[in-house]
Order: sequence, then structure tokens, then C-alpha cells
Amino acid sequence: QVQLVESGGGLVQPGGSLRLSCAASGSIFTINVMGWYQQAPGKQRELVATITNGGRTNYVDSVKGRFTISRDNTKNTMYLQMNSLKPEDTAVYYCFAQIRKGAYDYTYWGQGTQVTVSS
Repeated sequence: QVQLVESGGGLVQPGGSLRLSCAASGSIFTINVMGWYQQAPGKQRELVATITNGGRTNYVDSVKGRFTISRDNTKNTMYLQMNSLKPEDTAVYYCFAQIRKGAYDYTYWGQGTQVTVSS
């Protein structure tokens, strides 16, 4: 079994910063892609950023230049540094990880962490 545990959410004023973490534990062989989704109230879950195990990153246009995704493969942990936060960034943020076991890839999800940007 694999668990993803998120931390780092909270309340921040517009223009502020937060750093989210996502730690994977359990029966982990190879973690391929990791990433973050956001789900705002009344909206569908949307992809925010991804990172491969080689460090290649991809971002949705709305966060480019403000968010930075990174990972520490030695700790099986991923991070999302969020700067210049805007009220529209308010959402529950979910991390995911694609883990290779044998010939198959399995996707695991964190429980979500609330980010609220408000004055």
C-alpha cells in the first residue's frame, strides 16, 4: 500500500507565499510522474503542475512564473512553492504520484490540503 501525505496549506494574504509538501510512503518501487491538482469550490479538479522523476516540469499557464514544483527523490517527497498568491488560487490542492510496480503504473492521491488566499 502507498500513502501520500500533504502538508503546508493555510490562509495567506494576496501576494503572499506558501509551500506545499507531499510525502510518499509504503510499498514504493519507482515513482514516475508526480504533480498537483487544484479544486476550487463548485469547479472541477484542474491540473496545476507536474514533474517527472528526471525533473522535467510542466505548469498550467495561470501559475507560470509564480509556482515552482520540485521533488527530492531520496525522500520520495514533492513540493509546490507558491508565490505571489492570488484570491483565485484558493482551492483544495491534491497531490498525486504515478508509481511503477512491475509492468503496471498505479496512481495514488493525497487527502488534499486547503489553500485560502484572502485579505
